[in-house]
Amino acid sequence: MRASQPRIRRTRKGEFELRLPAVEREVLRGLPGELRELLPTDDPALERIFPPAHPDDARLDAEYRELVHGDLLAGRLSAVEVMEATVDATRVNEEQLVAWLSAVNDLRLILGSRLGVTEETQYEEIADDDPRSQASALYHYLGWLEEQIVEALAEGLDPTALT
Repeated sequence: MRASQPRIRRTRKGEFELRLPAVEREVLRGLPGELRELLPTDDPALERIFPPAHPDDARLDAEYRELVHGDLLAGRLSAVEVMEATVDATRVNEEQLVAWLSAVNDLRLILGSRLGVTEETQYEEIADDDPRSQASALYHYLGWLEEQIVEALAEGLDPTALT
């Protein structure tokens, strides 16, 4: 497979072909389980995916979390389950690919938080001997994969529907 070919492609039947090499699938195979274990914790890196609704009012924020956190968590866990169940699939439907998008985005945001990535630093290169180099490489891979997913999903959009 040439590098210029997309990893995810919409088929004529409206499904999505996952053209992921074995080495990429191996990396992706372990990530849903890690995310599943992390989501119900109070790890500070989760703030990017569960941001405070009322950062200046602890009482209102607590009320908001009580109302919606369970549903948000359930949705994220559902996306993790779908990605985990289909990580070795060669084809997925649109609903499954949207779940992949959610899980990949969550993983990328959490990893970015742990790396201290900001808009100013997201494209900085990290030396190979830096202890963060593998995490940084994974962060950039997940960003690229997320882009591949979005592009594949966008192929089915009617460009005139937005005007």
